[in-house]
Amino acid sequence: MSLKKSWVTSANSADHPFPLNNLPYGVFSTADGDPRCGVAIGDMILDMEAAESTGLIALADYPLFDVPFWNEVMDQGPAVWAALRDRLTALLAQGSAEQAKVEPLLVAAADADLHMPFGVSEYTDFYAGMQHAKNMGAILRGSPDLPANWLHIPIGYNGRASSVVVSGTELHRPNGQTKAPDADMPSFGPSKRLDIELEMGAIVGTGSELGQPITVDEADAMIFGYVLLNDWSARDIQGWEYQPLGPFQGKAFGTSISPWIVTAAALESFRAPTPPREKELLPYLNGSKDGLYDIELEVLMQPEGAEKASSIAKTNYNRMYYSAAEQLCHHASGGCEMSPGDLLGSGTISGAERSEFGSLMELSWAGREPFTLDTGETRGFIEDGDTLTLRGNARGDGFTIGFGDCTGKILPAKTWG
Repeated sequence: MSLKKSWVTSANSADHPFPLNNLPYGVFSTADGDPRCGVAIGDMILDMEAAESTGLIALADYPLFDVPFWNEVMDQGPAVWAALRDRLTALLAQGSAEQAKVEPLLVAAADADLHMPFGVSEYTDFYAGMQHAKNMGAILRGSPDLPANWLHIPIGYNGRASSVVVSGTELHRPNGQTKAPDADMPSFGPSKRLDIELEMGAIVGTGSELGQPITVDEADAMIFGYVLLNDWSARDIQGWEYQPLGPFQGKAFGTSISPWIVTAAALESFRAPTPPREKELLPYLNGSKDGLYDIELEVLMQPEGAEKASSIAKTNYNRMYYSAAEQLCHHASGGCEMSPGDLLGSGTISGAERSEFGSLMELSWAGREPFTLDTGETRGFIEDGDTLTLRGNARGDGFTIGFGDCTGKILPAKTWG
C-alpha cells in the first residue's frame, strides 16, 4: 500500500504520523468548546460532532457523536466501523467534491487539548513478551527459565480501569509497603524503584456474552484499534505484594495511553506473524490470521530541566509471543463477558538486545547496571521530575502510521493531610 493523498496537504508527508491512510480517532477540546470526538488528518482535527450535525456523517438513526468518547461508535460493530472509514476517506481525499463543506469543520491540532479517547470499561494487563519474561526470571530468580504455564497460556491479571489516563497526565510517585531483604518488618513510604513498561493496548470494540467463549478469529474482529500503553510499575511495592496473587498496589496507581486510537483497519497491511511456538498451543488458541503488527517502538527519558529527551530503547511490537486476539480469546474462554471499551495491555515488549528492553528494570538490570542519558546523568529507576515518552510508528510505502506520543511526568509522592 502506498500513500493516499489528501487535500489537507500536511497529511501528505512521508513522515507525518496522521496521513489519510491512518485517520486515528481521539477526543479534543478548544478554548471555545467542550471535549468532543475528532479524527486526526495531518496537522488538523476533523470535528466529528459538527460533521454529524451538518449531515456529512450519518451512521445511525440517532447521534453517535454527541458524547466525548468513541464507545458509541465502537458498539456499532465492524460494518459501521468500515462505513465510517470509507466515508472519512471520501471526504478527505484529494479531489473530494465535498472539500468546501469539510474545511470549516477542521481545527488546528496546535490549538487543541487532547483527552481520553474512550471510556475504559475494564483493564487487563498481560505478561506475553518472551524476552521480558526471561529477563525478569533472570533478574528475580537467577534463571531465565519460563514458568511452566508460560508457553501454553497468555498470563494476565485484572488491573484498574479508574487509573488509566491519557498522555500528558502527570502522576505522583506511589506510596506503598516494601521490605528490604535483610529487614525483619516491612516499611511504608514512596516507591524507590519506579519503572515503566512499554506496551501496546488493544481496545475491544464489540463485546461477548457472559458464558460464551469466542474464537481467535472472532476476537480479532472484535478489536477496534490500538494505543501505546505505559503500565507504570513500582517494582519494590510489587516485589513485596505479588506472591501469591500477583500485582496490586504496585500497578494500580497509573497506566498511560496515547491519545489517538489507531484502528485495526489502518494497521491491516502491517500484520506480522507470531513467532514459532516452542510448545504447540491448545487448539482453541489457533487463528487463521497473522496476529501481530510491524510497529516500531521507542522509549525516551527526559530529566527535569534537560533540554531534550534521551532515547533509551527501541524495539518492535512484532517481538511479542502472544497476539492481542489470542489474549482476548483466552480472556473469554472461561465465560468472562467482554465489553466495548475493555482495554488489554500486551505485556512488556522487549527484544533480544539490551537496547531493545522495554522496562528500566531490564535496562538497568534491577538498578545494578545504571544506564547513562545524553545529559550525562545515570538512571536505574525513575526519579521525581523525569518525563517518560513512548513512541510508535508503522512505516509503509511513502507514509507513516503514528499513534501520537504517550507521555507522563512523575511528581513526588503525596502524603496525608
